[in-house]
Amino acid sequence: MSSELSSNTQAILLLTAPLVAGRGETSGELLTPGEYKRLAHFLESHERQPADLFGPQAAELTGQCRDLVDSARLERLLGRGFQLSQAMERWTARAIWVVGRSDDNYPSRFKKRLEDHAPPVLYGCGDPAILETGGLAVVGSRHIDDALVEYTENIGRLAAQAHRTVVSGGARGIDQAAMRGALEEGGAVAGVLADSLERAALARAHREVLMDGRLLLISPYDPAAGFNVGHAMQRNKLIYALADAALVVSSDCGKGGTWAGAVEQLEKLSFVPVYVRSGAENETGLKALRQKGALEWPAPDTCEGLAEALTPDDSSYSRTPMQSEMSFMVREERPRE
Repeated sequence: MSSELSSNTQAILLLTAPLVAGRGETSGELLTPGEYKRLAHFLESHERQPADLFGPQAAELTGQCRDLVDSARLERLLGRGFQLSQAMERWTARAIWVVGRSDDNYPSRFKKRLEDHAPPVLYGCGDPAILETGGLAVVGSRHIDDALVEYTENIGRLAAQAHRTVVSGGARGIDQAAMRGALEEGGAVAGVLADSLERAALARAHREVLMDGRLLLISPYDPAAGFNVGHAMQRNKLIYALADAALVVSSDCGKGGTWAGAVEQLEKLSFVPVYVRSGAENETGLKALRQKGALEWPAPDTCEGLAEALTPDDSSYSRTPMQSEMSFMVREERPRE
């Protein structure tokens, strides 16, 4: 992935990103996800692009947008070129790349499944080709016992043996167990992070597998962003959108990010089939998900069996474009410094 930014991606970053070296502005200056979405719709309806806010008719265009965003505010944000160059130097030194939604190399699965709710920009470290490989999303609780750790690691190992990517969220517990199992078996992993991409990219444990092209870490949030519950909840749909099928290994009932993400898939988005771990009839969270339409995990023990689980004969999981309203990146939430 090239470190050179397209003009459109530069404009999006200036309008929405805190920028590591430019944190002096108040959070109120940056466009909220909802504000940027409305601005993007306005530009598209006028056959314009974010990069046109830099062009020879920029003053006229920002004036036309004044009912959406104050012109002076737009000008201040777009004038942060020096801060952007400093941020890019920092990201490049950490092998972090940035891609915008209008770029040709933006993940096709996000464009197809999320449409205009796809994140305006993605930050990443590792081989972006992994984003196009599909695979098995493995999600679950953070607090698990040793038996579930071993079970989940074995799922990751089987996926690696079957040459299928494991997609997960990088959180402790189920996420990390699935990713660890796949990487130890020589497989490929896509980690969709809600925070701290910069720290993860520099972690000693990730260095070799990132360089080998087997681990990809991405986030729709600033690489230096800390943990935010809302971000953790919102990134769930990105995990599902990258996969061919999903397995919920464990979940609370009626609360938590794992539960919310699975219910959203079952009741609204239907990007992929959602499985729940078999042999867990007494776990209330998994039982409730089955009642909402989740499938029983067939517990394959061969590569062929896993391949069948990833391609069930059910056309209801191929709905595109989306048929329901989504909330990703449109909440009126100010970015945290």
